[in-house]
Amino acid sequence: QVQLVESGGGLVQPGGSLRLSCAASGSTFSAYAMGWYRRAPGKQRGLVAVITSGGMTNYADSVKGRFTISRDNAKNTVYLQMTSLKPEDTAAYYCNAFQKGIGDYWGQGTQVTVSS
Repeated sequence: QVQLVESGGGLVQPGGSLRLSCAASGSTFSAYAMGWYRRAPGKQRGLVAVITSGGMTNYADSVKGRFTISRDNAKNTVYLQMTSLKPEDTAAYYCNAFQKGIGDYWGQGTQVTVSS
């Protein structure tokens, strides 16, 4: 079992920045691929960024060049640094831990609102 707790969401003006954190506990964090997903009102949840156990990253086209995913295996934490935020980035952001054949876990989500 893996427990995930997100933090760092909030209200930010367009053009601003936020850093989301996801603290994991309960299993071997370094073995999991970690991802950030988001769900905007009226839309399905979609991938924002993912980082593999080996440190490879992938991003949704809409956030490339603005968001950066990183992980600190010593702290069992994955981060999402978000810059140049836009109103369309407004969503609930969810942390995911995935290891094939082992488990697929989700956090409770943290709200990001980009508005002036």
